[in-house]
Amino acid sequence: MVTVTKANEHDIQALSSKLLSLFEDKTSQAYQDNVAKFGIPAEYVKKVFSEITLLKAAASGKSTFYLALDDNHEIVGFAQTVQHDADIVELNRIVVFPEYTRKGIGTQILNRVIEDAKLKKAKAIIANAVKDEVHARRFYEKNDFTVIKEETVEPPWGGKITLVTYRLQLEHEQNLKASKKHA
Repeated sequence: MVTVTKANEHDIQALSSKLLSLFEDKTSQAYQDNVAKFGIPAEYVKKVFSEITLLKAAASGKSTFYLALDDNHEIVGFAQTVQHDADIVELNRIVVFPEYTRKGIGTQILNRVIEDAKLKKAKAIIANAVKDEVHARRFYEKNDFTVIKEETVEPPWGGKITLVTYRLQLEHEQNLKASKKHA
């Protein structure tokens, strides 16, 4: 059984430690799927997932981290959201560690993100996937996200990647529109 919870400062420190240790092993599936595939330099990964960077993001008040924990309280996946404004929450990243994929954990994490976005009265969640990331794109499409744009960008580590941006319209806005039609 997996539970999804909002991360506190201690949880974020544990997440940073786990990510940095996973990405140390260049032969691991986690490293291959999330670093090597995109040509991301090791120093960039260390900086992005450092405890300082993650804690600073959380302290900004705009980022929220969610952890998927197994029965032993081991982190098996996580997500980070960024509140852009009152209407839009960005699902900045969602990761399920390789040995736990295809067990519905990503969907559990996403459902928690959606639940929290609705509580904040956000109108939509946006997410990006690299165009050739078939698994990620299927995940968003399976969960009712729709493509809103595709663009080639220069990531911070250099090169070019084509991103597909998805949007999930949240129900409460659709329900408001529907109720106005019937009024």
